[in-house]
Amino acid sequence: MVINILLNWFINLNPVYQALIAGLFTWSVTLFGAAIVFFFKKVNKSIMDALLGFSAGVMVAASFWSLLNPAIDIALKLNMITWLVVFIGFFSGGLLLFLGDRLYSKKEIADKKKRCMMLIFSIVLHNIPEGLVVGFAFGAAAYHFTGSTILSAITLAIGIGLQNFPEGSAVSLPLRREGLSRKKAFFYGQLSGIVEPISAVIGAILVLKIQILLPFMLSFAAGAMIYVVVEELIPESQSNTKKDLMALFTLIGFSVMMVLDVALG
Repeated sequence: MVINILLNWFINLNPVYQALIAGLFTWSVTLFGAAIVFFFKKVNKSIMDALLGFSAGVMVAASFWSLLNPAIDIALKLNMITWLVVFIGFFSGGLLLFLGDRLYSKKEIADKKKRCMMLIFSIVLHNIPEGLVVGFAFGAAAYHFTGSTILSAITLAIGIGLQNFPEGSAVSLPLRREGLSRKKAFFYGQLSGIVEPISAVIGAILVLKIQILLPFMLSFAAGAMIYVVVEELIPESQSNTKKDLMALFTLIGFSVMMVLDVALG
């Protein structure tokens, strides 16, 4: 009963407020992940890898059903050159993160302070497009295009939130090993996710104000998500000794998102 009341309240909110709440949720999961530094020196790798694998499946499914499919539908209705708009948007999203990763050198850095700052920068860089994705999804749902629903936007936010948990710990625990106090390691760990609610609000506003850019922005978000999945989530989850089990979690994540979008969306 309470859940239904809260869900109805959330559905009736302005999309910008929906995006803000969803962004705060994804940031809060980062916060909880960073808080692990207070209790453990290291965490169970299999649990973290399973979360990453599940999130990868959710994000791959969402990239098509929640982002690319609506982008194609909207581009057709706006009489655009559909394949060109979707291609440019999709490739641009992945290319932006590729260029960002090139700026963040993965080589060993001797200076401890620089290593800490580069670690924080790399996570922040990936969190900005994730926040935009959430904002785009809730903004697009307001237009009621094919595949753009509140349910799919909520599920997408949950999937991004799940992979933020290991990301939070991936910042705070290394910072602790570098000699920072637990409080400082936690602070910087959760701070890496604060860009997500900000980006989510910006994404929702852009979608609502400039409808003609919506196909490009949705496909841009899809490209960014696929890049994160291929470059970060799947390789990390597959570094586990139980690769087949981690792959199964990816299939489960994909299936959950697919069912919610196709059957219920």
